[in-house]
Amino acid sequence: MFGIGGGELVFILFIVLMLFGADKVPEIARTMGKAMAQLKNATNDIKSEIQKGAEANGLDAKALTDITGNINAEINNAKTNLLGDTTNLLGDTTHEIEKVKEDIDSISGPVKRQM
Repeated sequence: MFGIGGGELVFILFIVLMLFGADKVPEIARTMGKAMAQLKNATNDIKSEIQKGAEANGLDAKALTDITGNINAEINNAKTNLLGDTTNLLGDTTHEIEKVKEDIDSISGPVKRQM
């Protein structure tokens, strides 16, 4: 799945849980599911309109297959853009963790508790 191993996927899910909280993750997943369903429905509508137009104009099956292939390629590009690049999220998160570690290491003297 996207060239991501099981351990990496668990780490990404852990980071998402830390960033958004346990109460927001189901809402985000639900929204992403609805968006993917809408994208799939729109794709099916476009394909059916193209098939109807092709049949009305008498295009052959090869031309229709080429058009469908192009549409599928564009849909895959849209899915990639919609989901985003998970490596950027991982890289940004790692960078932020390193900054926090540096801040913690730079603290000198006793740490006072805040009440």
